[in-house]
Amino acid sequence: MRKLIFVTHPQVIIDPRVPLPDWQLSDEGTERMKRFAMSKAMATITAIYCSSERKARECAVILGDHRSLTFTEVRELGEIDRSATGYLPPDQLEVVIDEFYSRPLDSVYGRERAADAQTRIVCAVQRIAKEDRSPGDIALVSHGGVGCLLVAHLVAAPISRVFQQISPYGGCYFSIEGCARTLFEGWRCFEDTC
Repeated sequence: MRKLIFVTHPQVIIDPRVPLPDWQLSDEGTERMKRFAMSKAMATITAIYCSSERKARECAVILGDHRSLTFTEVRELGEIDRSATGYLPPDQLEVVIDEFYSRPLDSVYGRERAADAQTRIVCAVQRIAKEDRSPGDIALVSHGGVGCLLVAHLVAAPISRVFQQISPYGGCYFSIEGCARTLFEGWRCFEDTC
C-alpha cells in the first residue's frame, strides 16, 4: 500500500534576529537529516513535497540528493503562521502554544487560528495524495505544529497538544495511508529507523 510520510525538520539555528521562516538547519539537524535520508523509512519514496520555509527546503534537498529526486514546494505545508509575534523566548512560547491548542477557534496573540491551520494542512495533504502520479511513497517535509493538527484530524479527535511530535528537537515522522484519510503509523523519531 502506498503511503505518505510526513517528516518534520530536525534542529535549527535559533536566531531571534532572523524571521522564523528563514531559520536554517543546525549542523546537528543537517547530520540527522542525512542519516534519515539513508534510512529504510525513506527507501520507497518517489516524490518529495515540502514547505516553503528554509529549514524544510534544506531537508528536501538532502532527501532529494540521496534519492536522486527533485522536490516541489507547497506553501500550504508551512508551519503555523506566527508572524504576529515572531520569535518568543521558550517560557513565553510555551504559554502561547498551550493557548493555541486549547482555543482552536481563536487567533491567539494574532497568530493563525489552529482550526484554519488544520484545514490548510489537511487540504494540502489530501490534494497531494490525489494529484501525485509517482509510483511509490511520498515524503511531505513540513513542521511539528501542523503535524500535530494533521494527526488530530487523521484520528478524528479534537485539536489537542497531545498529538505533538515525540521529540522537542523535531526530526520525527509519521505515515498516512495513501488516500490521506487515516493514520497508518504514529510519530517516530528519525533514529527509530536509521
